[in-house]
Amino acid sequence: MQNSKLHKAGEKSGSKENHLDTIKIFRECGTCSQTFTHLINQEFNRSHDPEERAMDPMAGGLMNQGYQCGMLWGTSLAIGAESLRRHKYMDKAIGTAIIATQHVLNSFIKKTNTVNCKDIIGIDLSKTFGLMKLILQTTVQGVKNNPCYNLAEQWAPDAIKSAKKGLSRNSNQWLQQPISCASEVVEQMGASKEEKAMVAGFAGGLGLSGYACGALSATIWFKTLSWCKKHPRKNPPYFNNKEAKKILKKFYKVTSSEILCKNISGKCFSNIDEHSEYIKNGGCKELMNSMVLH
Repeated sequence: MQNSKLHKAGEKSGSKENHLDTIKIFRECGTCSQTFTHLINQEFNRSHDPEERAMDPMAGGLMNQGYQCGMLWGTSLAIGAESLRRHKYMDKAIGTAIIATQHVLNSFIKKTNTVNCKDIIGIDLSKTFGLMKLILQTTVQGVKNNPCYNLAEQWAPDAIKSAKKGLSRNSNQWLQQPISCASEVVEQMGASKEEKAMVAGFAGGLGLSGYACGALSATIWFKTLSWCKKHPRKNPPYFNNKEAKKILKKFYKVTSSEILCKNISGKCFSNIDEHSEYIKNGGCKELMNSMVLH
């Protein structure tokens, strides 16, 4: 990550300086997902260069599929890292990361009335034409007409505020050991304690929201992270990330092309205990094993 990215974008909410810093960081990072991982990490005075770059596949709603906005995935990843720093035990870190991600989701929905990238920008980025349309829209009409830049500018202060609020919750909102499907998958793939905590909030379709699968996103991130560690200062291939495409293809084969957590699991998890119990009793085991064995 270049030093020019190190601006305190959240310090002056709504100010011209905040606008310039947020958009500048976005343009330098290149993707919404990397941008918000960086912004939240920066707010907590932390730096995770390869981990931030590895978030690029989450842009466009998970590999341009139009699901949860990459800003949400990025914010959640940074929350996971900070949660582990604040809590001695992994159980507490995982549970807190999930709760804080829920706070961020609520803040985002309040701003946009949706979590999905496709609903926000009104463009299908899974098609080449859609990507070109967004690029041309920005190139020809200017930054102010890019819906992603505009949302980043508007939501960044709220993202920081909601992340801090969620992480500061003192009460344990669970009765048993918190388990995150996303954390379980990357742990089996050889992730470190910190990497396991980072993806904790992806659980249950991101903060137990039931949207696009958190275990899938965690797998793609972890595999991309391996590439990023081998290629310092380089962003992973965005348009032709062969490894990520292979993972998504295998995932769809196992799920019969279903990607939503609530449809795959047949459940809408109302709290951490329900999700933990589901995973502990073998829920999504075949799917999770297929990701590990990729």
